[in-house]
Amino acid sequence: MKNFVYSILALVILGCQGKAPEVQRESDFNFDWQFALLDTSQSDLETDKIPSTSWEEVRLPHDWVIGNQYDSANHEFAPATGYIYGGGIGWYKKEFELPLTDNQNAFILFDGVYNNSEVYLNGTKLGFHPYGYSPFHYELTPFLKKSGKNELLVKVDHSNFADSRWYTGAGIYRNVELIVTDKLHVPVWGTFIKTNIINDQLAEVIIETDINNGYSKEKDIKLIHDIIDHKGNIIASISSNEKVKANKNKLVIHSTKLDKPNLWDVDDPFLYTVKTKLIDGDNTTDELTNKFGVRSIAFQADSGFYLNGRNMKIKGVCLHHDAGLVGTAVPKDVWKRRLQILKDGGCNAIRVAHNPASSEFLDLCDEMGFLVQDEFFDEWDYPKDKRWNQKEKSKNNETEGYANYFQDYAESDLKAVILSHRNHPSIFQWSIGNEIEWTYPRISQATGFFNNMNWKGNYFWSKPPHSRKKIQEELASLPRQEYNIGSTARKLVQWTKEMDTTRPVIANCILPSASHETDYGKSLDIVGYSYRRVLYDYGHENYPDKVIMGTENLAQYHEWKAIMDRPFIAGTFFWTGINYLGEIRAPWPNKGNDAGMVDFAGFTKPSYHMIKTLWDERPHTYIATQVLSKSINKIDKKTGKMVAKDSEKWKTALWEWHDVNNHWNYEKGEMISVELYSNAEEIELLLNGKSLGTRQLEEFEDHIYKWGVPFEEGTLTAVGKKDGKTFTTELITAGEPVAVQLSMDKKVLVNNQYDVAHVVAQLVDKNGNPVKHLEKVIDFETPSYLRALGVDNGSNTNVQPHVSRKIETDQGRALLVLQSTEKQGKVEIKATVDGLDEDKVLLTISTEKDDNEEVLAELN
Repeated sequence: MKNFVYSILALVILGCQGKAPEVQRESDFNFDWQFALLDTSQSDLETDKIPSTSWEEVRLPHDWVIGNQYDSANHEFAPATGYIYGGGIGWYKKEFELPLTDNQNAFILFDGVYNNSEVYLNGTKLGFHPYGYSPFHYELTPFLKKSGKNELLVKVDHSNFADSRWYTGAGIYRNVELIVTDKLHVPVWGTFIKTNIINDQLAEVIIETDINNGYSKEKDIKLIHDIIDHKGNIIASISSNEKVKANKNKLVIHSTKLDKPNLWDVDDPFLYTVKTKLIDGDNTTDELTNKFGVRSIAFQADSGFYLNGRNMKIKGVCLHHDAGLVGTAVPKDVWKRRLQILKDGGCNAIRVAHNPASSEFLDLCDEMGFLVQDEFFDEWDYPKDKRWNQKEKSKNNETEGYANYFQDYAESDLKAVILSHRNHPSIFQWSIGNEIEWTYPRISQATGFFNNMNWKGNYFWSKPPHSRKKIQEELASLPRQEYNIGSTARKLVQWTKEMDTTRPVIANCILPSASHETDYGKSLDIVGYSYRRVLYDYGHENYPDKVIMGTENLAQYHEWKAIMDRPFIAGTFFWTGINYLGEIRAPWPNKGNDAGMVDFAGFTKPSYHMIKTLWDERPHTYIATQVLSKSINKIDKKTGKMVAKDSEKWKTALWEWHDVNNHWNYEKGEMISVELYSNAEEIELLLNGKSLGTRQLEEFEDHIYKWGVPFEEGTLTAVGKKDGKTFTTELITAGEPVAVQLSMDKKVLVNNQYDVAHVVAQLVDKNGNPVKHLEKVIDFETPSYLRALGVDNGSNTNVQPHVSRKIETDQGRALLVLQSTEKQGKVEIKATVDGLDEDKVLLTISTEKDDNEEVLAELN
């Protein structure tokens, strides 16, 4: 009977939401919201005083900032905000009917609200939640109306609009769910699934279930767990009879063995499902599902990382939580495209920097085979300078951040993240913090790097000026602050291990030579090194029992070589996988950090291709060109060969790749530096079929093939050999653009108001060759019943509004992102350029996913 009640209830709820998915326990609560944005001076304005004309219809997730203008007038806080003003008081309002029975409870779950949120139901305040990245939930039951409409209000106070060192966005930017249960139920996040691989043929699954009995009498119940494979078959079942006292919780632990389990791996991310039921007599009072993977993780101080017993390197990148033109309200399909591009480049791990990931992002990592380092905080006891990175140099209301709330909220935020995320097999590390040492001056002083008149080195590449003994003496004598980095770290590690002992605890340490000597480093299972690969040997020699690895490093060959040369280094996370908004160091016009291996529009950059040749065994060559006068290379007078101007400079290359092009369009006879990033053992370079010689990769210490080639129109061809096989890569001189050509990553969208298509426009010549050296303004035309999320060309200096339909290309290309609405049918997307032939593509909006959906074109 209860299942019937849940189904009817779900239909009632969904009836007021439009096209949200039908479920029984959890319901999509993203639809039919209204939003009003007030000035920061109107913080105390009551909602009934807000003019009706100020409210607009929105669907969650929603980032109210990304639609604002990039403006040079916002220069004061631009390093944090990306030249977009994001301040304001946002109000969200939703009316809904929810006729509960006397035996039911209702909860609302927010996966992320940025930030300082207050939630009200029918005039009663449910709570205040300052942190913008941790999930939270409230019970609605006591404050719901028995009949009629309920009013849910969420206030978001983003007065401190530059409160992080990167673009944060603002609003209810992650998913919201309504959860309806019987009074006898598994609470939100009440299931914990752990696995142990016993041998090649056997694994153990341990399921911890928290059961809440909200009735006034003891309950005799049956708890059942069915383990289901990817085909829907029940492969194991566990059950027990339990007594749960009145108005109490009970933790029940079950275990079972799986014969010949399919292991979750980065190359084969196999997922199982646990279906859990609570049965009271003849009634099923609760039913829920959780996905999990069977896998083992281990770290050894001498030999690095092991996944399912296999020693492997962590090939990771750091990612911020925005996705360019969509801001921080990122549709799942947008993340999926971006993650697939990284996967295709050999990446197998993501560090979410510097905050916990969304549940939807973690679902994708589970499904696609990424290891994830989930990071809790960027600030602890003391604030960072939001304009730069170190200790705050001046106080501004605009930059007040989470450090103000850390003492009171850190424990609950950390534990909520673990409870919510702990069943994701992708998560293999919990990180308690990022470069926290900057905010404790005694730590940096102890190293001898700073405020040391006798030190003349370079922080990135120099060993610590102070010996280990000297660092210990400095730490013992330097004045202490109210809060101590070591005691805070111990507390965070303790809270983490109270919740989960199946994963190691790590932090990204910017000053490891000092951190190792405090309880900060001592309390960590793994010490992550931030831009300190020069200390790998120092760390291993001085702390031989401590696991160390890179956790924030430069996407350069020298970083990966340092790891490959040292078995004891488990791997790294490069900064960064994809460009992100904010944290600007360059002058206007500029919108973000350009250190990514992939740009804002998801187009790959030269550094991506270099790293792909290091991380991916599949044959790959990328041809980069530049006029000699702008190149980092020169012609060697003795040999006549192209060489680096500074043969040592590659060893200390920093975040951004040097200036190169991926085209073959120059002036006749102009000397061109040709660089090939390749994993071929040898390459023969040809121009219009004429050989320019063959060279071996071992000749180039910096891992970059080099040729000097006088420009001549035609085809530049690289014929590479790898493992006895030959493969070819070409660059063709493009003529004048005559048309724009469209491609899409999918041709069918479901009309669920979530599905996304990425449309790429590329200028082409009369032969269909991409034109990458000339720019034009593209005008996209889209039907009104598709939601256009925005346009971008990928360039860091493109600061036009994303909501525009016109955009100037960069490297001859641009991106349009479209999202389905509730409507269906075939729609046409068109791109026009003045003086050029237009192009059209057809997109089908359907009620169901087409299992035979084709990818029309690769985007890169």
